Amino acid sequence: MTWVNGEVTPTEDARIPVLDRGFLYGDSIYEVFRTYDGVPLFYDEHWDRFLNSASLIRLDVGLSKDDMAERIRTTVAATGAAEARTDVYVRYTVTRGVGDIDLKPRESLAPSCVIVVKPVPDWDPEHYARGATLAIPETRRNPGNALDPNIKGGNYLNNVIALLEAMRLGADDCLMLNDAGLVTEASNSNVFFVIDDELVTPSQDAKNLQGLTKAAIHAACRARGLDTRERAIAETELPAAAECFVTSATREVMPVARLTLRDGRTLEFPAGGGPVTRRVAGWYREYVAAWTEEHRDLSLFDR
Repeated sequence: MTWVNGEVTPTEDARIPVLDRGFLYGDSIYEVFRTYDGVPLFYDEHWDRFLNSASLIRLDVGLSKDDMAERIRTTVAATGAAEARTDVYVRYTVTRGVGDIDLKPRESLAPSCVIVVKPVPDWDPEHYARGATLAIPETRRNPGNALDPNIKGGNYLNNVIALLEAMRLGADDCLMLNDAGLVTEASNSNVFFVIDDELVTPSQDAKNLQGLTKAAIHAACRARGLDTRERAIAETELPAAAECFVTSATREVMPVARLTLRDGRTLEFPAGGGPVTRRVAGWYREYVAAWTEEHRDLSLFDR
């Protein structure tokens, strides 16, 4: 089901005006979370990141966290997920609104709100049993001083082009570099490597989205005594990697089985994830279970 400016309909029937700036220019921001037992994972953190995106594009979203939560509850209720106790994927978007075909937005624009609720994505089991495959495309990540990757916005053309290039190379996803040859992220997930017995992930030196799943993994690992580090990771270091995995709200911890470099070489990683990847995946699940239990008052299934 989908909410569009107060109207809830089946998603295939949802409509936005063709002059909405989110459609015309990608002039929008969004967040995605999933539920566990009806509890929206990291809802407050998602909202804080949403407001940061709004600030970065100079958008007044025109509603509070509680307003958005009530709209989400209404949309989730319309799906019947609460009665079925079926967890859901929620994507909420605010655009700058409907205006002229003109890059310059009118000050009087009223933001549009779209909320999509659907079942949690069912990833290919092979991506966990064996691992996903990545390839480094020639397409580089947008420079941070051109389009800040911490704007979680509606313009993903850079990522789409890189993903299509990686798919032509036979991979499931891309691993994007910046202009300096530093690793940034996959098309829509963060990435970790085990290099020289250290669990590392790209830092903001390379410019990438501040992932909430990534932050949770840092916390889960620290609680178990495993140090993690965010640092600049050069493309030239990748052949030394012993393990690799990607992270996101819906993927959780997904092992990577193969990475194709730009020179055509392929790096093979342990099927189903190496020892560090497997431990981290288990620790993350335990962290989420504990977080969910602590935040049951947020449940979208119980009022």
